[in-house]
Amino acid sequence: MNALNGKVAVVTGGNSGIGYASARKLKEQGARVLITGRSAERVKKAADELGVDGLVADVSSVNAIDELVKQSQKMYGRVDVLFVNAGIFIPAPVGKVSEELFDHQMDINFKGAVFTIEKFLPILNEGASIINLSSVNAYTGMSNTAIYAASKAALNAYTRTAATELAPKKIRVNAVNPGPVATPIFGKTGMEEEQLNEFAQAMQNRVPLKRLGQPDDIANLVAFLASDEASFITGGEYNIDGGIGVNHILG
Repeated sequence: MNALNGKVAVVTGGNSGIGYASARKLKEQGARVLITGRSAERVKKAADELGVDGLVADVSSVNAIDELVKQSQKMYGRVDVLFVNAGIFIPAPVGKVSEELFDHQMDINFKGAVFTIEKFLPILNEGASIINLSSVNAYTGMSNTAIYAASKAALNAYTRTAATELAPKKIRVNAVNPGPVATPIFGKTGMEEEQLNEFAQAMQNRVPLKRLGQPDDIANLVAFLASDEASFITGGEYNIDGGIGVNHILG
């Protein structure tokens, strides 16, 4: 099925994890795909593996986003799908939150997401789909995630308002809230391998379906929201979490 045949899709943070799986799925659905990331080496490797285009862009920099939009317009003209996926997770308990940690997570997870949308808007086609990667952490009150959760809650609030304001242009805006997913994001927290394994096992035990999500699980939902099959869906938040959102204290 080529539900996205002829469409252009941009995936920020597309060199690994959910972004990588989503770029692959969008391409399988017929889209021309551009992935971005902060590491030139990783972006090139992922783009070569996927058979898509790749550009280096640090979404914490508005200037970098401006340049990304310019290059995207030069390469494709206009864009139909914008998957705002780039994000980071740095755990810290309340009382141990530094200004640097706060700024770093907010700059990428919220400010970067907002200005990715703001800057891409002029080159989005009528009927385009914007998909924001959020998290069930926006609601769960999980320990050590106060700033990460706040960044995602802010993104969800922005999503709802953006959906209202962009509806006259037939541009749809939705948020995807994954639960625990097996991606490299946790490996970037500085936790030791044993700690990561213990964390993953603890998360898996709390998920009613008793498994971690896989990047492809999220990619399937992203591809649907990107397609015309979801043409009457906007302003929504979609939990894809194995049930942890309805019973996150289940042990």
